[in-house]
Amino acid sequence: MSRKPCLVLAVALSLSVAVSADDHSEELYSNGVIDLGIVVRDLDRSAKFYAEVVGLKEVNGFKVPGKVTGDFGLTDNQDVTARVFVATNAPGKASSKLKMMAFPKAQGKAPDQEFIHSTLGVSYLTLFVNDMSAVMARLKKAGVKTLGKTPAPIGGGNLLTVFRDPDGNFIELIGPANKDG
Repeated sequence: MSRKPCLVLAVALSLSVAVSADDHSEELYSNGVIDLGIVVRDLDRSAKFYAEVVGLKEVNGFKVPGKVTGDFGLTDNQDVTARVFVATNAPGKASSKLKMMAFPKAQGKAPDQEFIHSTLGVSYLTLFVNDMSAVMARLKKAGVKTLGKTPAPIGGGNLLTVFRDPDGNFIELIGPANKDG
């Protein structure tokens, strides 16, 4: 049996949620951004894929000593080096972050990722693009195969395409056929 690459997702929520009006509370979260942490098998390979193929922009990452990650209950004292990616880093514009890290000394178990429903937990990323034709050309150039019968029309002039990253995670892109579409 071939072993699928390791993936453990940790979701850091910063979602702006309005509490019901009869609750008389203010919004629970400070902004509408959700950051997603993803553990990958090969940090450099995955970082290159998300930058060059998916088109995310790398921003300042961070390092956390194992003692701290252990104290937080996140690891068994494993050092963390995180590379961070955003879809846009326009000044003054909030952007969700994809925080990517690997643990070469403590490989996790690969989940069943045959379908998005095969394993409980976060199953895929959705990114909204401006020009699906340009994205498809980028995927083709990188030798990335799309899944199913995608890109496929989903209404409103938008197409949906699905493919996998180097660790087998699903990536879903939604957008018009081209900038003018």
